[in-house]
Amino acid sequence: MSDLSIQLHWQRSELVLQTGKYSNAHTVQFNDAYDVRVDAAPDWGGDPANTNPEQALASALSSCHMMTFLALAAKAGWPVAGYHDRAVAHLGKNARGQMSVTRIDLHPVVRFDTGFSPDDGELEKMQHRAHRYCFIANTLADSVEINIL
Repeated sequence: MSDLSIQLHWQRSELVLQTGKYSNAHTVQFNDAYDVRVDAAPDWGGDPANTNPEQALASALSSCHMMTFLALAAKAGWPVAGYHDRAVAHLGKNARGQMSVTRIDLHPVVRFDTGFSPDDGELEKMQHRAHRYCFIANTLADSVEINIL
């Protein structure tokens, strides 16, 4: 199987590392070429202009789900013309009382070529198959809810 990696870079900008008095802002580098500024979620003192790990997790799930859906649609001969999703990561406490991403909602909207329109049942079945085969969803297990609009 594959090993996929990123590079994470953080440097303290304060004189000392003290609780609540340092920045979590850092850079995550993909493929030695693309840098993303990352910070804590705004509720935890992070810069809202930066991506946070919870958004990155929602993004990974949304991307994986879409790519899985497209692969299944191509195999079924469905002429997908466009795909849009709004993924929302919900923070809360898990069963052990620890802070966690407790749920991720996906809201995929699929457009097809003119003249093709699967019925709602077929589309829902395909979305559920995409969820079942998505690598990231399989990693997250039961913490994902799919909302089909």
